[in-house]
Amino acid sequence: MANDNGLRSTLAAFDRVRFAAREAANQSLQKSADELASGMRAMVPVDSGDLKKSIAVTPPGQSTPPHSQPGGSRVAGDAEFIVTAGNSDVRYPHHVEYGTVKMEASPYFWPIYWLLRNRIRTRTNRDIKKAMRDAWKGKR
Repeated sequence: MANDNGLRSTLAAFDRVRFAAREAANQSLQKSADELASGMRAMVPVDSGDLKKSIAVTPPGQSTPPHSQPGGSRVAGDAEFIVTAGNSDVRYPHHVEYGTVKMEASPYFWPIYWLLRNRIRTRTNRDIKKAMRDAWKGKR
């Protein structure tokens, strides 16, 4: 057999890195989406109710609830976890978030997003880089 100068093992390492990075990203994003949804539930201006229960995390390949905010119903792409509020029965989350002529705004959605945004980004980058290093070294 001819010497391939390590090409076969290098290509195998590239494949390991690719799959490890995708897996690490999905795990990290799932954890972050759950943390984001929990924070939003904690910020809802009432202790119990339909709005708090309507905050949901949609994993890749699944459809968000109809009439959810922001953006309504759509399918989450690869490595995309969507956190939404509202559904067919709860069609008022934007009124609570932004207020109306008759009601003051009680933001619960975007403040948590802005608070956790850098933490989520840092966690995801760290987890992906670690998974790639480990996969390259053959530890994964």
